[in-house]
Amino acid sequence: MDAMSAVHLNIVGRIAELRIDNHAKLNSLTAEMLHQLGRHLEAVDGRSDVACLLIAGEGERAFCAGADINGWGDLSPAEFARRWIREGHRTFDRLARLSKPTIAVLNGPALGGGLELAAACDLRVMASSATIALPEAAVGIVPGWSGTQRLARLLPESVLKEMVLFGRRLTADRALQLGFAAEVADDPHAVAKAIADRVCCLSPRAVETAKWMIHAARGEDRDAMIDALGGAAISASADRLEGVAAFREKRAPEFPGT
Repeated sequence: MDAMSAVHLNIVGRIAELRIDNHAKLNSLTAEMLHQLGRHLEAVDGRSDVACLLIAGEGERAFCAGADINGWGDLSPAEFARRWIREGHRTFDRLARLSKPTIAVLNGPALGGGLELAAACDLRVMASSATIALPEAAVGIVPGWSGTQRLARLLPESVLKEMVLFGRRLTADRALQLGFAAEVADDPHAVAKAIADRVCCLSPRAVETAKWMIHAARGEDRDAMIDALGGAAISASADRLEGVAAFREKRAPEFPGT
C-alpha cells in the first residue's frame, strides 16, 4: 500500500467521520484501506457516545474512484473471489448494518466500489458536480461489492442496467430525482453535518431500532435484523432476568411472564 493512503477516523462531539484518503489515485481503495475501514467501523459501532457517522473523500477531486486496480489486477481468479471480493463485501456489509445512522458525502465522483460504498450508507448528500457510475465492464470485470445487489434495491432496474451494461454516468440532479441522493448542494459536507447534528437530538435507541426495522423490511440482512429486534425486546423482560438468575442459582425458574 502507498504509505500516503489511509482511512482516517475523526470524532468531534457525537459525530464520527471516516475520510477516504488516497488523493493521488482519486481515493481508490486498497486492501489495507478496506481493513482500516472495517476496524474503524467496529470501533464506531461500539461507542455509545457516537450518534452518527459521515463518510467522505479527501480533497475535491473525488469521493472514491473504487478499487485500486493495482490491488486486484494481478490476482488469480481464486484470490480475486476469495480475498478481494469477499473482503470488500464483509466491510461494506458491516457498514450497511452499523447501528448508527450513516451519511455518505459525495464531494466528487463515486465510481465502482466508491458508489457501492455510498450505497451501503443510509443517506447520500452530493455536490452539484458529483457523478455516479459503475464502469467495471470497461476493465473486463463486473461490480463486485454489491453493485448489482444492494444498488438494485436503491435504483430502478432500467437505471442500474443503464449504468452497468451501457457504462453511463448519472449526474447529481438525476440521482436526486431517483431518490438515491437525499440532497444536492454546493457544500455537501455542511449539509451532511447539519443532518448529523439533528440526529444527535434524537433517541439513540429509537433510531437504532427503527433502522433495524427498515432493514428487515427491505431485505438488508433480514434474518439478522429480525433476530436483533426479537433479542432486544426479550432482553428487556422480567422473564429474562428470572431465567438468568435461576440458571446462576441452579434452581427452577418462576417466569412472571412480563
